[in-house]
Amino acid sequence: MTKFRTRTGVLVAAFTATMLAACGGGGHTPFAPAPLPQTQAALSCDDSIKTGIHPDANTTVTVVKAFKAGDSLALSGTPAAPVPATAGADMCLVKLVVGPGNAGPAGAPSTSAGIGLEVWLPAPSAWNNIIRAMGSGGWAGGAHADSTQIGTRPQYMPAVTSGYVIVTSDHGHALLNNGSFAMNPDGSINTVLWQDFAERSLHEMAVKTKALVQAYYAKPQKYAYWDGFSTGGRQGFKLAQKYPTDFDGILAGSPAINWSKFITGELYPQVAMQRELGAPIAAAKLNFVSGAAVKSCDTLGVGFLLDPLQCHYDPTKDASVLCNGVAGNGATGTSGNASCVNLTEARVINQIWYGETASGAWPDPTVDNGTNPGLAGPDQLWYGLTRGTNLPLSLAGTNPFPIASDQVALELQDPSYAGNTFTNATGNGTNQWKTLDYAGLAHAFQRGLALQAAFSNIDTDNPDLSGFRDAGGKVLTYHGLADDKIMPMGSINYYSRVAAAMGGNAATQKFDRLFLIPGLAHDSTFASSASIDPNTNANISTNKVPLPQYLNGRDEMFTALRKWVENGVAPTRIDVSSKDGSVSMPLCLYPQKATYSGGGSLSATGSYTCQ
Repeated sequence: MTKFRTRTGVLVAAFTATMLAACGGGGHTPFAPAPLPQTQAALSCDDSIKTGIHPDANTTVTVVKAFKAGDSLALSGTPAAPVPATAGADMCLVKLVVGPGNAGPAGAPSTSAGIGLEVWLPAPSAWNNIIRAMGSGGWAGGAHADSTQIGTRPQYMPAVTSGYVIVTSDHGHALLNNGSFAMNPDGSINTVLWQDFAERSLHEMAVKTKALVQAYYAKPQKYAYWDGFSTGGRQGFKLAQKYPTDFDGILAGSPAINWSKFITGELYPQVAMQRELGAPIAAAKLNFVSGAAVKSCDTLGVGFLLDPLQCHYDPTKDASVLCNGVAGNGATGTSGNASCVNLTEARVINQIWYGETASGAWPDPTVDNGTNPGLAGPDQLWYGLTRGTNLPLSLAGTNPFPIASDQVALELQDPSYAGNTFTNATGNGTNQWKTLDYAGLAHAFQRGLALQAAFSNIDTDNPDLSGFRDAGGKVLTYHGLADDKIMPMGSINYYSRVAAAMGGNAATQKFDRLFLIPGLAHDSTFASSASIDPNTNANISTNKVPLPQYLNGRDEMFTALRKWVENGVAPTRIDVSSKDGSVSMPLCLYPQKATYSGGGSLSATGSYTCQ
């Protein structure tokens, strides 16, 4: 089914006012974009774009640059290292800044000229008539508004070579992956940039890219897709919730929905280790116990956990991992030995696996391993990482994940709780998060919920997707079961709430489908696993884990979304293979999961069914 959907349509010089009037001055009524007048020629990749396109008074085209195949993708201020990517085909870069931004002192993190956009246009003869908007990660930021540098990640450029128009954004600020932008110089909440970051930039990406596409190719796109991972996945759901006609299809990977909940919870492993031990647990110890969890729960012997949500392993009851001197064990190590843990360390690992609680308590894992889709009760605030995941990779490492301490500082409106990369005129981050006890972190959690209006509803967990459903949109969500940063139970929790609100599982799967990927790390390129190999106590080789691939010819997840949107073929099973092709298995439509049929090779997709 072919359809054209937009919010503000074509806003090109000769009829800007007409199009704005059709939209109610930039309102939210969808309509099919009007064709260009026959006398309106397509714009070229030159300064004619700067003078020929006027979407609104807040938008300025700052750079138009043509690149030939083989050219270095660099502008005048692009650093020599790392070496810039090379254009794989002829393409045109258009950079725009969408104000008004946020005024303030020069150099202050909260000062912004507006939302920076970079639109990459394939040559007209190579365009596949599709827009593929790329989401961001973390706190976003970047050089998109800088006329001398390129902000788009090199990993996205093969999409342009393949014929897609792509667009990326800094989402309202230049400070790369740092939450300081969200606090004004006086310490108050920067509601303007929270809104640009949380939602406004996403809609502007859709509107401005569609206008530019119409002007450059003299015709509208046939389909528009959102492709986002982590923060980009959250952005996709914000679009589905608030701007349901902006995109035909949304690919949401490991989505950072439930933002204030899970990001506050990301600090819980550090608080637990500080409170119970006074310091982080050694990485080797954490991975040793995680390897033991895989060994205990990998009943098939594939080397990683196909379904870690069913693993109830408890290191406090495993004599093989407890150090010498702990009752009931047979280990011969000391508390400093990487091949064993003391009882307190084992208990803290159970806390990390269970997830944040207001009291710091955790139940017997054989009774409750922390994977109830609806949370277990008022004490469990959020979920933990799954058993078998590399715990010190980010959340339980030597230092906290910076986004987590930034978020807590913003919730408590005190920069001192952040790490030393957080800066503000009232004071900088000094790691005061270390002073928090369980009740203190729970207070920050509750403050995050109370401040949602000021944070522009960053949690993005509204289960009402009726607008997106009614517009004919499709959303395909995937989440790694060995995600080392965003707890996969958050996606299950949200999907369950959507299904409850939208008429049940069968009704929801008509437009919203979830796939869980065993072994996948928090990795938007599918290039790594965070599942611990029980034989090495290190990350398992990607040659042993079947994962999708990204923009290299396979592109399984995005291809599945396109087939659903364009051909009506809804994905129920997506077969994937390891990096070297030696292991293959199916990804199954939730709540089904890959189940060994009882015969055939464990590494062959034909040996598994989805049940």
